[in-house]
Amino acid sequence: MKKSQQTHTSRPPRASTIINGHAVFASALVAGAALLTGCQSTSLGQSNAMTATQTSVAAKTAVASALQAQRRQSFRYHSNLEISNKQQFDGITAQSTTNNGANNPVTTDDIYQYCEDTHDEAYAALLAQAEEQKQDISATIYDAQRATIKQSYLACTDAYQAWQDSQYDSEVSVPADYQKLFDNYDAQPTAQGIKKAKLLDAYLLKPLSINAQGVYQPMAGKATMLASAQYQARNHQSSLNQPVYIDFKNGDIYLWADNFAMINSKLLDDKLGTTWQNKWLKVTLDDGTLPKGFGKAVITHHFAALDAAFAAAPASQFEYVAATSLTALSPKLPAHQMPAMLASEQVIRRTQSATSHEQSYQEYMRGFYERISEQYPELVNDSADGADSASDIAPDIFTSKALVQQVLTIIKNSIDAADDTVASRTVDTGAETPNVQTLYGIDERGRLIWQHLRREFPSETNQHKGVVIDAMQQYSAIRPKDAAFPNLPSDVQVPNARNSVDAREYGRELMQYYRDGNGTAIGKMVFKALPLSQERLGGTD
Repeated sequence: MKKSQQTHTSRPPRASTIINGHAVFASALVAGAALLTGCQSTSLGQSNAMTATQTSVAAKTAVASALQAQRRQSFRYHSNLEISNKQQFDGITAQSTTNNGANNPVTTDDIYQYCEDTHDEAYAALLAQAEEQKQDISATIYDAQRATIKQSYLACTDAYQAWQDSQYDSEVSVPADYQKLFDNYDAQPTAQGIKKAKLLDAYLLKPLSINAQGVYQPMAGKATMLASAQYQARNHQSSLNQPVYIDFKNGDIYLWADNFAMINSKLLDDKLGTTWQNKWLKVTLDDGTLPKGFGKAVITHHFAALDAAFAAAPASQFEYVAATSLTALSPKLPAHQMPAMLASEQVIRRTQSATSHEQSYQEYMRGFYERISEQYPELVNDSADGADSASDIAPDIFTSKALVQQVLTIIKNSIDAADDTVASRTVDTGAETPNVQTLYGIDERGRLIWQHLRREFPSETNQHKGVVIDAMQQYSAIRPKDAAFPNLPSDVQVPNARNSVDAREYGRELMQYYRDGNGTAIGKMVFKALPLSQERLGGTD
């Protein structure tokens, strides 16, 4: 049958399932955040071997001690991020032609088309059966099935009309199964939606693997990270790796320049050639414009704010659990993440609602901002008086101080926005959104050996059946024979003046190159659009 063209009674079509950018980004940063914070998470179920002293308070204390001790230790880490939308279609059977219970997919996005579309689907299935059996659809052997389809259709339309009337007249009765269906129609999956979810899982999420590994050496003042993403399908395999070396003592970050060379030479620097091959790109975090000791203060205040937010967490969020109980989690944990968890001496779980998790993060951000602004009020006051337009931007806009001021302004705006949201929101019951679960694996000496974060994001149609992100991070002792960057030559494992390019010096050279009238067409457009471009490019067009 032809679809009705009415629009006033239909709801907007569902958009296809999209992994929330912010959510995905925040979860993907778990590896980096854990590297800096010393990591945090939680665990589930009660163990029979537990004693009366192993309370929630003891569990919280054990996690806090392990996290704080880890900050002073050197270790090797490996992080793995898994994304799945499998629970969107797990447990849901193929499309039903009955009047549909809550676990069956509906046939259409539009509730007013439900009865008609369900009838059409059922009749089409019977027609296909008749063709396969080389019979006519009007044959007497199908009388009972045709009658059932007709009766179901009439019952559906009567129930739908009654349901519509009941919106204005509470005395109108609606059959219970249809009442449940129509009342919760927007939360029902559609056959098309399930198909899209399965395709996304099969062709993107399953073949995709995101990992990060490296070392953290606080006493040596350095850390490394080899971030990688792999896609492995039957006829396609690709991999992207980005080595990162952080020099805490000098305030420098090194990125592998090879990864940026091609796009840079195409868009900006047509003279680059192969000069960046097998080189690091050095990015100096402090060019001398920041207050003395600022870098150390950032780390100190970061940990202080983190500890304060953790201390404010209710002890009831923490519990000891038996490692074997992790196999009962639904949806199931990724199989390759399980062995390390099951071998743990102790497992502790922290469970928060999504709202509680966000509030805890905001408490950390507020604590960090307050501590920094109190010690360095000039960074906050100066940024508050900053320019509002490109024409008023000061010449030192690209200095480290200016960038820090911009970051602090962003943090402050985020805090204010969060406060406004809380003020307009009802009290969090913890039941309106999926929980955020953090698991901690602790050895017999009380050391953190792994942590796992599970975050569930509601789908467009079901707040409890959406995308699940599992981030697993393991810690182990550093072995001298292990290279920090297995995919790099031995002579570039540690950045130095010989094997690196200073981004600041290179930027000045590139600017002069354009000032002399050289460069690519795109590059000239970019540099001309920059603040103070006329001055930087000699005042010429």
